[in-house]
Amino acid sequence: MEFVMFFATAAIALIGALAMVLSPNAVHSALFLLLNFAAISVLFLLLRSPFLFAIQLTVYAGAIMVLFLFVVMLLGAERADATQDRLAWQRPLALGLALVLLIEAVFISVTTIPQTPAVASPEAEAFAAPANLGSVLLTTYVLPLQITGIILLVAIVGVVVLNQRARLRHSLELEQK
Repeated sequence: MEFVMFFATAAIALIGALAMVLSPNAVHSALFLLLNFAAISVLFLLLRSPFLFAIQLTVYAGAIMVLFLFVVMLLGAERADATQDRLAWQRPLALGLALVLLIEAVFISVTTIPQTPAVASPEAEAFAAPANLGSVLLTTYVLPLQITGIILLVAIVGVVVLNQRARLRHSLELEQK
């Protein structure tokens, strides 16, 4: 049964990723990315890693998506040509995939959490503990963590600067007319 759940969740993740890339509307792309993050978190749950499941949902699906949507709204990309909905199939598809993902997550939580993994070694369980993950992240992988933070900060500052320049250019054009 877990095999079927894995393939269903992987299919949802792939469909969400493809729809995110193919969507012309930035807000729709961000929402499909949210669906993808949720599918990946269910994959962590299938791997019996509830800590990474919770982190994926809170950090990526929560904080990072709020950041993405803030940047999209700051740029005004949500005001795309709304005269006709060329991709009307996306809304029912997203709702259907989200419903399937929710049903899978509930099913997995109810059926597999009380069980112990069949092949879990003590080393694997010790590595998956939140304290050990935090220790590894802040010692061994501290440089990639800092580089990721700097890249995100530079991207946000760049978006704000570009947005201010565009607003200034637009106001100068209005004054000249």
